Amino acid sequence: MAEVKAVPRITASSRWARRTRHGDVFFWLLTLLFALMIIGLVVAVGIVTYNGSAGVRAEYGWSFLWGTDWNPIETELYPVSFGAWPAIRGTLLSSLIALILAAPTGVAIGIFLSELCPLRLRQPLGVMVELLAAIPSVIYGLWGVAVFANWFNDWVANPIANTVGQYVPWLAGPVAVSRGLAITGTILAIMILPTVSAITRDVLQAVPSHQREAMFSLGATRWEVIWGAVVPYARAGIVGGIMLGLGRALGETMAATMLIGNSTRIEQSLFAPATTAAALIASELPNAQIPLHESSLIGLALALFGITLILNLIARYLVWQTSRGPAGEKV
Repeated sequence: MAEVKAVPRITASSRWARRTRHGDVFFWLLTLLFALMIIGLVVAVGIVTYNGSAGVRAEYGWSFLWGTDWNPIETELYPVSFGAWPAIRGTLLSSLIALILAAPTGVAIGIFLSELCPLRLRQPLGVMVELLAAIPSVIYGLWGVAVFANWFNDWVANPIANTVGQYVPWLAGPVAVSRGLAITGTILAIMILPTVSAITRDVLQAVPSHQREAMFSLGATRWEVIWGAVVPYARAGIVGGIMLGLGRALGETMAATMLIGNSTRIEQSLFAPATTAAALIASELPNAQIPLHESSLIGLALALFGITLILNLIARYLVWQTSRGPAGEKV
């Protein structure tokens, strides 16, 4: 009768020794440290901006967020006052304009590069898209002021203000010369367009080939394959790319500062000058003379930080929803 050998028992100490010998524990601890650093940085930014805005919160409370007056210089007629709503409004509206213009255009470019572009042009066009994403924002701002503004006013802003603007107050004139909320949103759309299109292209290229082959075998056309099989499979990644572009538009500083006009007055027309939170902070923080002014700018940064966090949570929810089927199962 053959002798049965006993199976060695795996203990906690032997398991720990094996992991330590091959470096698993060290690698796990190292990656955990880097992951916790990201969380720590986010918490640190929140703590610093919250503590730095203590002065303005003590003066105005949370009503600072919807206050409409921003006057950092005291005069006989106008006392010092700080309200964040003009900057928050300008940030949201300029980013919304950029999102409306860039999202469908960027998705269409990504679909063309991934599904319809000839092979000999796919690589050069993809490189050009990525090159646009690498251009510094100050270059976009300079090009917008020197070149794009005149064309935009002559062919877009003034015709709209003279026709539709007579019935829609948000599109009414007069049109500001080379400065305004609408032109800033358009330049921001051009800036985030490479991000949306490049991510869309990459997620569409990652769609398995059998998704396309199954539709083609049923007699579907190229458009039906793209719209019915490829895009739904990659919709979570597409939504993520769009929200990533929106995040860049919210925090853009230099191009917005050069184009928006830096006016803290609330104008109804989108063609009038305005300001954004990032532009106002960048232009006034180096010259802040009183502690309340500096605290107000830090409070504005806290508001922008909160807006970014809220939109990121919404983006995560949208990605989670779009990655699940109609019955709740994961696609």
